[in-house]
Amino acid sequence: MALGLAGLLPQAACVAVLAVGPEPWHFSALSLGYAYPALILSFLGGMWWGLAAGKAAPTPPWIWFAAVAPSLIALATAIPWAVGAGWPGPSLVVLAVALLASLLIDRQLSIHGLAPAWWMSLRKPLSLGLSALTLAVAALR
Repeated sequence: MALGLAGLLPQAACVAVLAVGPEPWHFSALSLGYAYPALILSFLGGMWWGLAAGKAAPTPPWIWFAAVAPSLIALATAIPWAVGAGWPGPSLVVLAVALLASLLIDRQLSIHGLAPAWWMSLRKPLSLGLSALTLAVAALR
C-alpha cells in the first residue's frame, strides 16, 4: 500500500508547485499534472487487460473493451493541446472523472474473480486520491 500511495506524490508535487511554487515553474507543473494522470489512466487499462488475460476461466467480453478505453480517453484529452484549443482545464476534469469511473471497472473485476481479494482496498484510495489531486491541478491552473 505504501508504494501505491507513493504514486500520488508526483501529482501532489504538481499541486504544491501550482499553489505556492515560483511562476516560471507553473507551466511545467501543469504539463506534468496533466501527463501523469493520463499515463496512470492508460496504465489501468493495461492492468485490466492483464488481469483478464491471466485467467483461464471465460472472461466477460466487455472487459476487453473496458481495458482499451482508458488509453483512448487519455489520448482524446490531449487533442485540445495538440490543436491549440483551450487546455488543460477540461482535459484535467475528464481525466479526474475517468479515474473515478475506473473504480466501477475495478469493482466488476473483483466481482468476476479476476482481481485479487485486496484489489479494491488498493484501488479506492489511489483512484480517489489521484482524481482529487487532478481536480486540484485543474482548479489551480
